[in-house]
Amino acid sequence: MQKYDFDEIIERRGTNCNKWDDMEATYGVSSDDGLAMWVADMDFRPPETVQAAVEKLAAHGVYGYPAGHPGYLPGIQWWMEERHGWRIEQDWILTALGLVNGTALAVSAFSEPGDRVILMTPVYHAFARVIRGQGREVAEFPLATQDGRYVMDWAAWETLLTGREKILILCSPHNPGGRVWTEAELQEVAAFCQAHDLILVSDEIHHDLVMPGHKHSVMAKAAPDIADRLITLTAATKTFNIAGAHIGNAIISDPKLRAAYKAQLAGLGLSTGMFGTDMVAAAYSPEGARWVDALVAYLDNNRKLFDDGINSIPGLASMPLEATYLSWVDFAGTGMEPAEVKKRIASDARIAANAGETFGLGGESYMRFNLATPRCNVEEAVTRLRSAFADLQ
Repeated sequence: MQKYDFDEIIERRGTNCNKWDDMEATYGVSSDDGLAMWVADMDFRPPETVQAAVEKLAAHGVYGYPAGHPGYLPGIQWWMEERHGWRIEQDWILTALGLVNGTALAVSAFSEPGDRVILMTPVYHAFARVIRGQGREVAEFPLATQDGRYVMDWAAWETLLTGREKILILCSPHNPGGRVWTEAELQEVAAFCQAHDLILVSDEIHHDLVMPGHKHSVMAKAAPDIADRLITLTAATKTFNIAGAHIGNAIISDPKLRAAYKAQLAGLGLSTGMFGTDMVAAAYSPEGARWVDALVAYLDNNRKLFDDGINSIPGLASMPLEATYLSWVDFAGTGMEPAEVKKRIASDARIAANAGETFGLGGESYMRFNLATPRCNVEEAVTRLRSAFADLQ
């Protein structure tokens, strides 16, 4: 296998980087000696094929209106079939400006102001932001924990329904809990949506970042009978660390649903730039697949290192990470208030990490740490956290 150097330190400070340059303003953690473990992007370069595509565009030097890369849609088709066993048609693919935008378009297309949109919390915080931003109500359905990991709590959730729910947004794999939902669990989600006449938006952006021993199931394959209410969101951006391209896909097989979503795109005048389509076409390739396999192996070792360190500190427990590169750490066992936990992490450990309450109900005692960084940074984070909570040891 080709060697990829994920240990290389790539200086991101001073490069207009949200993750490293904004952590002082956001968390009070100086970029001089702080560790950025919050924003969900990676400190790694994408595979060479992506870099070559960007350099080719730059070398040409004319940046007019693009026709769209001819390999873009075929590349998405190839990747979904090759990596996920899912055969799709080109006309099912609609392009959004990233998956936060893709989610917002679905909320706008399939609900009205005052309607409720269901989130299984704690969950990716941008969902709630775009729901509320469009005058819809966030319906928080808290996940339960079983054997230290999240499970769906159908009995409790049935009691939370009001009849005003129109959409359920599923995060699969789950962010921040790292769960890879089983086919049986996905089928339960599908059955719930059918029973209550809900549109299902399945955000599968982390589907390529699955730890060894686990396998992501595509919702469209797990429950093919709900095609008339399913929007699947995917993107190359999380997989290949090209989030700045702001490009993602809504894959919709049902013509009626697709027409409604497409109308939202047309009504807002949205279209993609030339860099994103070229980068995706280059990423979804055999070289890109080899790079992802090496990346996941590296992330898995980062996970093991971080888990061993965290779980050695009394009162701290990291949720078993089945997918994503985002560790979800519970500090409830410390007996500390969340404010004290956050202070120790930001001020004493000098780490910028996401506060759990921003992910909704059930996240209050947690913090989220991004492990997609060179291993020396993960080792340093463990050292700092042990020091910050030394009085517990």
